[in-house]
Amino acid sequence: MAGQDLPRSRPGFGSPPRALHSSSAAWRTEHPVPCFGVDEGLVTAELTHRLRQAIGAAGGVIPYEDFMRRALYEPSLGYYERGPGVVGREGDFYTNISVGPLYGELLAWQFSTWLEALPAAAGLVEVGAHDGRLAGDILSWFRAHRKRQFDRLHYTIIEPSTVRRGWQQERLTEFTARVEWAASLAPTCGIIFGNELLDAFPVRPVQWHSTTGVWRELGVGWAGGRFVEIPFDRRPDTWAPELPAELHSVLPEGFTTESSPEAEAWWAQAAGRLDAGVLLAIDYGLTTEQFLMPQRVHGTRRGYQRHRPVTDLLVNPGEVDLTAQVNFTKIQQAGEAAGLRTNGLIQQRVKLTGLFQKTLDPQARFGEWTPARRRQFQTLTHPEHLGRGFHWLEQTREPVSLKPSAWSRF
Repeated sequence: MAGQDLPRSRPGFGSPPRALHSSSAAWRTEHPVPCFGVDEGLVTAELTHRLRQAIGAAGGVIPYEDFMRRALYEPSLGYYERGPGVVGREGDFYTNISVGPLYGELLAWQFSTWLEALPAAAGLVEVGAHDGRLAGDILSWFRAHRKRQFDRLHYTIIEPSTVRRGWQQERLTEFTARVEWAASLAPTCGIIFGNELLDAFPVRPVQWHSTTGVWRELGVGWAGGRFVEIPFDRRPDTWAPELPAELHSVLPEGFTTESSPEAEAWWAQAAGRLDAGVLLAIDYGLTTEQFLMPQRVHGTRRGYQRHRPVTDLLVNPGEVDLTAQVNFTKIQQAGEAAGLRTNGLIQQRVKLTGLFQKTLDPQARFGEWTPARRRQFQTLTHPEHLGRGFHWLEQTREPVSLKPSAWSRF
C-alpha cells in the first residue's frame, strides 16, 4: 500500500453508532458525478436547508466533522439512512461482502477457532451491521459446520438506528433465536468486530499554513450559492502532526490531513468493554507516517457515487458516500492504552491467504472449496481488487483462566 491509495471498492459499509482510492491527486481530476437516486432533489434540498441553518447559527462556519456526520447520518435524510441498496454493483460502492458469502464464511471459521479458546459463554458482537448480510453469512456457516457452537451462540448487533435495525431484522428472520440487538456495547467476553466500520466515522481535517506556521482546522460555510471549505482556528483537542522544524519548513502550503477523534474514542470504549477476547477491525487505512507522504497533499477524504469519485465533497449532501482512510496507528494506540495487546495489523490478502491454507486441512471442517468459492477468494485477495487496501487489526485481552498455549492459536 506504500505510496498509493486504492480505488474505493467499498468502504463505509459498517455504519458507526450515531452518537458519536485512486491517488489523492488523480481522483480530483475526475469530472463531478451527477446525483442519482429517487427523490434526490428533495433529500438534498432539505438537508442543505438544515445545514445552512446550522452554519448561520454557528456564525458562518461549522466543522467539516459536523457536516460529514449529518450528511451521512441525519435521520431520514443522511446517506446511510436512505436504504440498504447503496452497496453492491448497483449501488455506490462494492465491498468484501458484495463478492459473495465466502468472506463471512472465512470470518466465521476464524471466529470459531477463537471461541474455542474462550469460555463457553463467549459470543459475537458486530457493530455497524448495515443490512445484516454479513451476519447472515457468518451464522449460516456456523449452522452448517459448527452445530454445537451454533446452538449456544449469542450474536449481538450494536445498532442505534431504528431504520438500519429494521433492515437487519428483516434479513435475519431465520436466526431470531440467535440474534439480539442493542444500542450500545455492554461488558463482553468474546469477539467484538466492526467490518468497514471505522472509515465511516466523521473526520477532522487540518491544513498547514506555511506563512503563519500553524495548522488550521477545516470547516464548511456557505458562499456563492454553494457549500465551501473555510479554515478556522484549530480546536484544542484537534490532532495535528508533530513534525520536526526542518520538515515543517518544506511542507507545502495547504497540505491537508485528517484524524477521527470519534473513531478513536469508540475504539477505546470498545476496548474498555472487552473483558476477555478479541477486538477486530477490518478496514482500509494507513499509518500516521503514511498520511504524511507527499502524494497525499490533499489528505485522504473521498466521496463516491455509483463507483465513481466525486470531486466536490460538499455537493449534494445525503446523496454521496463520504469517507476517509483510517489512521491505524492512532486506533492501535487507543486499544493499547485501554490494556489490549496488539496481535497484528495484517493486510487482507495475507490474512485470508493464511486462512485459506488452514481451511484446506480436512480436519478444519470448513467446507468444500468449490469453483465459486475460489473465484470469490481471488477477488478478495487480488492486490488490484480488495486484497491490498484492506487490513485486519486484531487486539486481544486474555481471560484469567485461559492457558497461553490455547491463546497462541490467535
